[in-house]
Amino acid sequence: MQTLVAYVENKPGVLNRVSSLARRSAINIDSLTVGPTENEEIARMTIVAHTDERGAHRLEASLEKLVDVLLAENISTRALLERDLALIKVSADQQNRPHLMELIKVFRARVVDVAPESLIIEVSGTVDKIDGLLEVLRPFGVLEMARTGRISMTRGNDLLQPPAPEPANSELESTASQVK
Repeated sequence: MQTLVAYVENKPGVLNRVSSLARRSAINIDSLTVGPTENEEIARMTIVAHTDERGAHRLEASLEKLVDVLLAENISTRALLERDLALIKVSADQQNRPHLMELIKVFRARVVDVAPESLIIEVSGTVDKIDGLLEVLRPFGVLEMARTGRISMTRGNDLLQPPAPEPANSELESTASQVK
């Protein structure tokens, strides 16, 4: 598995271009998360891909060629903090509920919804932690699950800084019309 981070212009169609690029490169994406950054014009993508270092290097180079990509870096070999989030609906009757509550506590998860025959549990952490909780919940009956995919950040002073996005085409067109 390789983890890449890409800072992209926050506009429609960018996610499609990035995922199409991975498809054309025959790289299977395990997880792709996208969200806004502190700058509303820039979004951050975390791409976890089933490939080796060479494949990740090819993907990184291809991403850098896309117009909407401001920065792409393979951060797999760096010191990382990685998290995933899951909502898990599990069968819970009055008899097994106390035991479930103890398991939830051990995994530092929390109950976010209670129904007569089920609980919805929210858990965040490493992929291994979430997989571990799932394994202990399976005997109770996992009814439904939703996962976010991995987000990653380099630790300490190791910062990824994207350059400022290029001015929008409308700004360029208005400048061009002023020059005429």
